[in-house]
Amino acid sequence: MTFSVLARDPATGDIGIAVSSCILAVGRAVPGARPGVGVVAVQARSRRGLGATLLDGLAAGGTPSALVRRAAHSAEDADRQIAVLDVTGRIAADTGPGSFPECGHLVGDGFSVQGNMLGSADVLPAMSRTFAAVDGDLPDRLLAALSAGQHAGGDLRGRQSAAILVVSGQPPTDEDDGVRMDLRVDDSGDPVAQLGMLRNLQRAYEERDYDRLALFAPEGARDLYAALAASSRGDREGVRRALEAMRERPGWSAWLRTMAGDTRLAAVSRLLG
Repeated sequence: MTFSVLARDPATGDIGIAVSSCILAVGRAVPGARPGVGVVAVQARSRRGLGATLLDGLAAGGTPSALVRRAAHSAEDADRQIAVLDVTGRIAADTGPGSFPECGHLVGDGFSVQGNMLGSADVLPAMSRTFAAVDGDLPDRLLAALSAGQHAGGDLRGRQSAAILVVSGQPPTDEDDGVRMDLRVDDSGDPVAQLGMLRNLQRAYEERDYDRLALFAPEGARDLYAALAASSRGDREGVRRALEAMRERPGWSAWLRTMAGDTRLAAVSRLLG
């Protein structure tokens, strides 16, 4: 009923999972991750608490292979499908004998793909090949593999939800919770594509791509990003128009006054000077 990819980025040490399924809110059910510990996928008809148990096992020093082997011996989990990745890149997966065909898993160097009730036997090989072949950071590679799986057949029943969860390989601190990306599409006719759009939007926020944000940010904030984009281009008239549009919105004039010390808006003010 689900297909997913787990992986570690050897360059950054980040670890993550991307998953899609024809169920509501797959991001609530399948992926689990703890910064500095590992990532797990718990699919098919696995017990709902198994993900937390596997992460606890990793935190206690267990290896992915030992944890998967122990879960595989549980008689009540014949329909289960699991994958476990630790922060060093060790990974193990298992597909229970009662999982829904087409089903299975493939383990590569620091990553694995797994799925059940798949639309074709090409889904997992396509995901594996794509993840191994594409360049980019970990979220981009995870999403590329997920998209390849969807194009190869995806979930036999159709499409509904998708999620991506990426965390640091280091334990969290007061300054950094270790969560690099946590995006979910709970109900959509094309959840993998929608997840890709959310990833691009997050990238725009992180990279301060104001031109993109002026188009795709929530409507109420687009004029703000249009002003910042115009400021970065030295477009005084563009800044003026955007600020005028912002001041017409109830409450925004007061908000602009409170943001007078913000370095980004200071650049806008200097341009209008």
